[in-house]
Amino acid sequence: MTDPIDEQVRGLVNSAERASASGQREEATRLLTQAQAAAPNHPLILNAWGLSALNAGDAAAARPFFEKAIALDDKNAAFWLNLATCFRRLGLVEDESNALNRVLAIDPRHLLALLQLGAHLALQGKTRQAASTYRNALATIPAGARLPEQLQPVIQRAVAAVRDSEAELRSFLEERLQPVSSQYSASERERFDHCLGLLTGTRRLYRPQPTFIHLPYLPAYEFYARSSFPWLEEIEQATPEIQAEFQRVFAEDSSALEPYIAYPSAAPLDQWRELNHSRRWSVFYLWRDGTPVAEHQARCPRTVALLAKAPQADVPEYGPTAFFSILDAKTRIPPHCGVTNSRLIVHVPLIIPEGCRFRVGSTTRPWRPGEAFVFDDTIEHEAWNDSDVPRAILIFDIWNPYLSEAERALVRTLGKGLKDFYRGQMPMEALL
Repeated sequence: MTDPIDEQVRGLVNSAERASASGQREEATRLLTQAQAAAPNHPLILNAWGLSALNAGDAAAARPFFEKAIALDDKNAAFWLNLATCFRRLGLVEDESNALNRVLAIDPRHLLALLQLGAHLALQGKTRQAASTYRNALATIPAGARLPEQLQPVIQRAVAAVRDSEAELRSFLEERLQPVSSQYSASERERFDHCLGLLTGTRRLYRPQPTFIHLPYLPAYEFYARSSFPWLEEIEQATPEIQAEFQRVFAEDSSALEPYIAYPSAAPLDQWRELNHSRRWSVFYLWRDGTPVAEHQARCPRTVALLAKAPQADVPEYGPTAFFSILDAKTRIPPHCGVTNSRLIVHVPLIIPEGCRFRVGSTTRPWRPGEAFVFDDTIEHEAWNDSDVPRAILIFDIWNPYLSEAERALVRTLGKGLKDFYRGQMPMEALL
């Protein structure tokens, strides 16, 4: 049952805080006096008087109000935080630390307390401990959260402290590791270098996030080692022939190019709104959802013959898929994830102007004609063409080499089963 006195006090205190925030000091004092007459020893009133004194610049007068409020309610994190701020202004270092630790004992994810503790530690010269505390503070902020404007400088200071600490750690570890790391090639160090980047803040951890079918326990490589795909070298060596077939198609069959993104207008477009049904990202299919596009293949016989030598992901009505991908000038493909990690994606760069790059997870690299690569598209990836002319690559899918023959057979059957279950009821694209 609600206590009418308590409800009245809370209303008056809230009104007093709003009046104080808008600079109406006399009105705030009047409201607090009215509240105190109703409940002289209410902890909220004592805390409000303390804040009034603190805002007036009198931390010494504020202190006893906060201490009396805490004596009545020592589980209120806001009271302890206000007392900590009071101690900061009074220069009572140890008392401030104790008060902040009491806040965090009540609420370990209290953003303001973590930020203040970080600043407190930095003032004591404990920069590494401060950075660790700031890191914890930043981790409590949800992605996309809108924070009060007055908090922005504090957040920026926290970000800078974390960044500086990571740079210091990175420099220290690189110097310590150099005698050992210099004994090994870049490919031998690749996984460890990734580990070091995660530890020191130069890379983020990305995990496969298939939008449809996820096979667990498969490796989560962003880009796969070339040694797993010996057949790729022949395709690379034939890059000039593939380029020639593409250029003929691009010059003579431009009407056959179609938007790669083509969702119904009622679909939740999210990041695809700008590119949906747009020829800024267009394709020329050689295989589409497991079906050869005969007319197109006839135009590109050498490319088709080369692709036949790859372990294409043959899942009826799903794969293989292979196409020339044309990304228009000044166009970006937004971050997204593929449908399944049962297959990987191959890029064979063909026409690559300056200003084109590609990111998978925490690794960004340029395309170079004649240098193909294989990646897991269920890890978030995106692409840019910042040049003034189109960029073109050959894209096709292959089986993930870590799938057994049994798993491939089961994936084929699963794909057919899914198609049959939804056939005539809804398009499979609605599930992806």
